[in-house]
Amino acid sequence: MTESILNPTELTEELIATYETVIGLEVHCQLLTESKLFAQDLNRFGAEPNTNIGPLTLALPGTLPKLNKKAVEYAVRMGLALGCSISRRTIFDRKNYFYPDLPKGYQISQDKKPICENGGIMISVKGNDGKLYEKYIRFHHIHLEEDAGKSVHDGSDTDTLLDYNRAGTPLVEMVSEPDLRSAEETGAFVTEIRRLVRYLDISDGNMEEGSLRCDVNVSLRKKGETKLGTKVEVKNMNSIRNMMRAINFETRRQISMLENGETIQQETRMFDVDSGKTYGMRVKETMNDYRYFPDPDLSPVVISEQWLSDITEAMPALPQALREKFTTVYGIPVYDALVLTDTKEMAEYFEAVCAKTFAYKAVSNWLMGSVKSYVNEHDGNIESFPISAQILAELIELTETNVISNSIATQKIFPILLNEPERSPKEIATTNNWLQNSNTNELESLVDEVIASMPDKVEAYRKGKKGLLGLFVGEIMKKSNGAADPKMVNQLLAEKL
Repeated sequence: MTESILNPTELTEELIATYETVIGLEVHCQLLTESKLFAQDLNRFGAEPNTNIGPLTLALPGTLPKLNKKAVEYAVRMGLALGCSISRRTIFDRKNYFYPDLPKGYQISQDKKPICENGGIMISVKGNDGKLYEKYIRFHHIHLEEDAGKSVHDGSDTDTLLDYNRAGTPLVEMVSEPDLRSAEETGAFVTEIRRLVRYLDISDGNMEEGSLRCDVNVSLRKKGETKLGTKVEVKNMNSIRNMMRAINFETRRQISMLENGETIQQETRMFDVDSGKTYGMRVKETMNDYRYFPDPDLSPVVISEQWLSDITEAMPALPQALREKFTTVYGIPVYDALVLTDTKEMAEYFEAVCAKTFAYKAVSNWLMGSVKSYVNEHDGNIESFPISAQILAELIELTETNVISNSIATQKIFPILLNEPERSPKEIATTNNWLQNSNTNELESLVDEVIASMPDKVEAYRKGKKGLLGLFVGEIMKKSNGAADPKMVNQLLAEKL
């Protein structure tokens, strides 16, 4: 196939706008089971090469696969979360293809009857106008299969090292319908999938370690057309950013080819991170090339009503439901709810704090502000945040009831609690004389003192420079060591000025 030499400057935005990018994904997600899909070998990332292997992983003669029940439950859990129909009777098939890193020489997968069908997920995407819009992305199906091992070339042009640790690791492959129309929508889609598998506790969703990776199918057609163009698959994307870069490159590459009158061939391509370009890997196989047939060593899987009911009852609260709860029950804005449900742990911490105080919006502000800043600067995990929900709620209550000022809480007490999380916020404030002063007589004396010390500023204020009010307030707060009640100070200043 002739490659088009793509110079992004050669394609105008007006030309690009006449085309529609059509994107579908195959998302592969490793499941967090203790053992592999059909063997008792440990399912562990990062072990020494070829240590999590046994007779079945190595396909030694006489070995027979035995299905991991937990993997089936995890796949059903994912299907329920996406609103799929669950197949009550499903089978496993052999996918015949040369896998140098699968000793059997074939992969056990699902072809004719996947475990989950249909369903979909809602994504939130920022449009060109900067506003968020929602879009429902449909799924075709989800099936279970085993992962292949890993080929390591280690800089050699002639030798390949094989690590079979990953061979047999349980995967769910989620196949979307071609509903995505841009790199941004695709990024939001994968982000939501990653968030969902973490909420469900079926995968860590770590793309850098390959726990979650995507094959991206990209095709182009003129806007207004309904017939799909020839799709090109970009294989094994393990970064959302690079996946979006690959889609943008493929869009321009394919437009360039179509404009030059070239034929786009169905093929598999890889993405080069350094150059930002895709390159051809192989001509895409058809389904017949895989020669699927039912695996004779595995019985059909029958999911009973009771088993399905047990899985359903054990389902956790999911991001979309929590967002609705946070906006309706706690009354916080949609944006706050999106941020606070980014991880299950942050959502749980928010609810734990809200259980101790009714100042829900203040809790949201604290978590999106000081708490999130601390978490981001450290390991990014709210579970290792040192301040308990009870102590943070006490601190918030002190500010909401005007016992201490917000600046004292955030700038002085919060840093102390990070190092001494068992201390009482009120005890810290009392010990350091940070309790807010609402005594009218004392504050009135401070206001008189500050006004008397700046007669020229008072005159300027009375002549119309109302912005000087902040200067007076600042001076009073400084003299009170931050303990003056700002509302009372503003009120007294307004009266006296």
